[in-house]
Amino acid sequence: MQSAAFSLSSPSSFPSLKPRKFGSNLRFDPVRVSSSFSASKRHDLSASGNVVSVPALPKRSWCLSSSSGLPLRAWNSVPSDSKAERLEVRATAAKSAGEGENAGNLSRTLELGLLFGLWYLFNIYFNIYNKQVLKVFHYPVTVTVIQFAVGTVLVAVMWTFNLYKRPKITGAQLMAILPLAVVHTLGNLFTNMSLGKVAVSFTHTIKAMEPFFSVVLSAMFLGELPTVWVVGSLVPIVGGVALASVTEASFNWAGFWSAMASNLTNQSRNVLSKKVMVKKEDSMDNITLFSIITVMSFILLAPVAIFMEGVKFTPSYLQSVGLNVKEVVVRSLFAALCFHAYQQVSYMILQRVSPVTHSVGNCVKRVVVIVSSVIFFKTPVSPINSLGTGIALAGVFLYSRVKRIKPKAKAA
Repeated sequence: MQSAAFSLSSPSSFPSLKPRKFGSNLRFDPVRVSSSFSASKRHDLSASGNVVSVPALPKRSWCLSSSSGLPLRAWNSVPSDSKAERLEVRATAAKSAGEGENAGNLSRTLELGLLFGLWYLFNIYFNIYNKQVLKVFHYPVTVTVIQFAVGTVLVAVMWTFNLYKRPKITGAQLMAILPLAVVHTLGNLFTNMSLGKVAVSFTHTIKAMEPFFSVVLSAMFLGELPTVWVVGSLVPIVGGVALASVTEASFNWAGFWSAMASNLTNQSRNVLSKKVMVKKEDSMDNITLFSIITVMSFILLAPVAIFMEGVKFTPSYLQSVGLNVKEVVVRSLFAALCFHAYQQVSYMILQRVSPVTHSVGNCVKRVVVIVSSVIFFKTPVSPINSLGTGIALAGVFLYSRVKRIKPKAKAA
């Protein structure tokens, strides 16, 4: 039997390699043979027995060097840099997620800032155009109906073209919403009556009394007793409004009591919404509710306007009293559009922020409206009047902050 010898190209590189026994089915898969056996030699090798004597074999060259075509990965199964690569991938993914979250937060902040800006802008233009119309067209019920009519048209367009989901309302739900529509109608009507009698700045100063009516009505009908902090915040509100009223140049009782009635009805709407709001319709959001109330208010007030004031908003009548028809009509339409737009945006903001944040934003809005109206209409304002308005608005801001302080629970 011929013997075969194995020769390693770099013996010193593999000191652990020792002669070992091979079975009858000898295989040389891990390495590449530089010169092949002949058929007869392979036959002699398989028939020779179970033990192969390595030193007696003739020299055959086995290439285990690094230049081999088949790398010996058994010695190092994982590349040394694979762990670092995995860590780098994870770090990159975490960084990308953080950047995406920051971008999302920035986008939401910009969107909210835009909504607040639109809320204030629409409110400013509504008060300016509305005041211009009411100064020359002394029919507040008709003006209010026009505003509800334009709002109804906008709601119909949204529902017809699926710009906003059209709700499915039952008769029971309409009956539950009806009281809200009544007080909503009265609140806007009294506001227009006040704007027609006194300056815009004074009307909004009086409307700063809304928290006072909210606390009183909530205690009477909902049993929600105010905390000491809330009661304390009402003091500067009442005192500031009183000081501003005494020194108001455009003061008259009709405008004053109309603004007070607006406060009462608007806050009654808020109390009623808590007490009688339909609970079955979970999908009815604030915008849908406002849209339904707008349509119902138009239906309720239109016949009242015809009965009380007649059909006055016509070109022939406006010309007969010496008014610029185009100017009055355009300003009325702009006021109505801004009226509906600012209330829609207000509800959109309320869906994105807490009620406390919305209340603070409403306080800032009132300041912006008062200042802008004073500048636009050049309303004469005395220092004491400005001080009273400032104290009242500071009280409103304080009220919005202390309202979230919960009373301590009594020990059993």
